[in-house]
Amino acid sequence: MADLSVDSVCLDVETIYLGGKEHIVRTGTGAVSVIIYGDPDKPALITYPDLALNHVSCFQGLFFCPEAAALLLHNFCVYHISPPGHELGAAAISEGYPVPSVDDLADQILEVLNYFRLGAVMCMGVMAGAYILTLFAMKYRERVVGLILVSPLCKAPSWTEWLCNKVMSNLLYYYGMCGLLKECLLYRYYSKEIRGNAEVPESDIVQACRRLLDERQSTNVLRFLQAIDRRPDLTDGLRKLKCRTLIFVGDNSPFHSESLDMIAKLDKRYSALVEVLDCGSIVTEEQPLAMLTSMEYFLMGYGLHMPSQYSGSPRSPLSPTCIAPELLSPESMGLKLKPIKTRVTSQRLH
Repeated sequence: MADLSVDSVCLDVETIYLGGKEHIVRTGTGAVSVIIYGDPDKPALITYPDLALNHVSCFQGLFFCPEAAALLLHNFCVYHISPPGHELGAAAISEGYPVPSVDDLADQILEVLNYFRLGAVMCMGVMAGAYILTLFAMKYRERVVGLILVSPLCKAPSWTEWLCNKVMSNLLYYYGMCGLLKECLLYRYYSKEIRGNAEVPESDIVQACRRLLDERQSTNVLRFLQAIDRRPDLTDGLRKLKCRTLIFVGDNSPFHSESLDMIAKLDKRYSALVEVLDCGSIVTEEQPLAMLTSMEYFLMGYGLHMPSQYSGSPRSPLSPTCIAPELLSPESMGLKLKPIKTRVTSQRLH
């Protein structure tokens, strides 16, 4: 699955597992795994995970939440895109192939959309995946109608992140997916409350993630890390991004301040921030229920809705022409521009 042929985009493999259908799509810079869930006649929701993760380890918690799954699968056909070599069962990518840049990864998304004949799409990304989708939205504005970003990156790496990335790069190169590397990644992903300590065992979510990390090819993870480590700063272009954007960030995320910086740079007419208390970076796994109300209000701006008794079909297609002008304001989402502090069980608006 890690073949990097530069043939024109074509369908290479199609298998069915975990209720979704996998397509391996060849792009100009390598093969990309896409897992499709739902009715392809519905509007498209594109997802992109963080470093060393795929749709199982990054979005499964959200889609296993019945209310969130009902909201998203009722309104969308979901296309889970994995970074090259991050899909389940991926082989190691040959060292002879050049490391893709973040622009290459964004361009791969365009080729995937073109292959499936998708028009403008909704996007959901986590950390590094949020950066790739934001870059995609900036390069191809007509192909994105909305962004749902979880603990997004938007700047070039800080000195702290650069040092951490350097440590992880050396560990991946010399030792592979070793115990110390897993600890670095788990710190990146989750809050200390669920990572556990000498007195409290780590949660089932963290244990499951450890097992999934064992399946990652270290050379493939290193390639994605190198691409992300060389990323340019996007902040100067954020003000020009006109698609509506909803950002979630855990208050214990290492990228919490970066999310605050990003929301400050975005056009306030089209963006809103939700802070999740006692949560790490991957809100989709750690506290998916905290996302539900804000996502529901956000999608109402597109004429999309929670199904009645989780059945039926969308009343409106996902199209900018369906957005009433009054629904373009953050207040119409049920959100305010100041950070929203929320827990799984409740939400407080400032």
